[in-house]
Amino acid sequence: MVTLAASLLASPTQANLTGWYIGFVITTIAIVIVVIEVQAILVLARNIGVQAQEAIRGLEACWTNTAPLWDLQTTIDHASTIVNDLLTVRKSLGG
Repeated sequence: MVTLAASLLASPTQANLTGWYIGFVITTIAIVIVVIEVQAILVLARNIGVQAQEAIRGLEACWTNTAPLWDLQTTIDHASTIVNDLLTVRKSLGG
């Protein structure tokens, strides 16, 4: 029984390359699958990069549109000074 299996697997006149062929097919399929997955990851990364650039442009527009709000504190400080001066004048006039 063992000699029959050995003679089928390894013939002295002809090599049995079926295992190699199966290995090549499996390896080729695995490489194709990996390439497809890497391509999908690269496409997703590109989409994320494009969306990030759009988000940055949107944030820059928001910053430009809200920049005057930083000057609002200066306006509040001036208004507070004016109100305090008016209260001082009112008190000095007896009001």
